[in-house]
Amino acid sequence: MLAVESASLTLKSDDGEFQIRPWQERDANGLLDAARESLDSVGRWLPWCHADYRLSDATAWIEHCTSAWRAREHFTFAIVDPATEEPIGGIGINQVNRMHRSANLGYWVRQSRQGQGIAASVAKPVARFGFERLGLMRLEIVTLPDNSPSRRTAEKLGARFEAIARQRLWMHEQAMDAAVYALIPQDMD
Repeated sequence: MLAVESASLTLKSDDGEFQIRPWQERDANGLLDAARESLDSVGRWLPWCHADYRLSDATAWIEHCTSAWRAREHFTFAIVDPATEEPIGGIGINQVNRMHRSANLGYWVRQSRQGQGIAASVAKPVARFGFERLGLMRLEIVTLPDNSPSRRTAEKLGARFEAIARQRLWMHEQAMDAAVYALIPQDMD
């Protein structure tokens, strides 16, 4: 069994330390602040980050993450500043396909902390968590083709670009093509 409480790690990026750990109830206000700050960047790529995002949305998301972790449906981490406990982003493994031992890997960083190498730094240990603790054999990073920051992060991680998949994502009330990257355990060496 994977204990939510035991999945915590302190890491360093170009601009200092940060911690990854499962989302906690106390993170709701910080998640709301991060979403509001990041409408122009994160909101462009991820539909959950919108002007009408409320504290109740943040609370519901954290509750969902906690219950989904316990049900082994998806594993979502907060990226936090260890000194302030302020959420600076999120990363997670979701859409787990147990039959094929695959899942998606997604990440975001709040606008004021972007460009510091945080997403790439946290993606490596989370990918290892997926391979070593969850027994996955493949992680996909799926993003809109013009999301250059996410694509650069995938490449820094060592994921290989595989295709522009037609109508792979449903965003902004329409089917959209997506850039698909894949990471397998051998890519982590």
